[in-house]
Amino acid sequence: MANRRDIQHRVVTTFQRNLGNPILRRLSPQTLLETTGRVSGQPRVTPIGGRRTGTEFWFVSEFGERSQYVRNIQADNRVRLRLRGHWHTGTAHLVPDDDARARLKQLPWANSAVVGTVGTDLLSVRIDLD
Repeated sequence: MANRRDIQHRVVTTFQRNLGNPILRRLSPQTLLETTGRVSGQPRVTPIGGRRTGTEFWFVSEFGERSQYVRNIQADNRVRLRLRGHWHTGTAHLVPDDDARARLKQLPWANSAVVGTVGTDLLSVRIDLD
């Protein structure tokens, strides 16, 4: 039988895939992460929330290594990031030793509140921008 975390993961990712992400991808101010699909080799675009600090961009994945975009980063960590309507290239790094809950307190509050509430396996991610 599925445990609570598995059910929560399925419910949230189904909502994101079918409703949330298609809407958010169309909003011009939305930050977007583009990874390369590890199986298809095709670009995969995911709306994310985070904050740029100098040449770094930090965000927290709510499902850690269960997130498809994290799996794509593990296969190829070269990414593109759309910030304020402009695309940037960079290299993504998973930072499991970072305190993801503390990191959320440094990031925009609305996204952090959602990630902190629905997330089951928080994982900090840093993108070093070129």
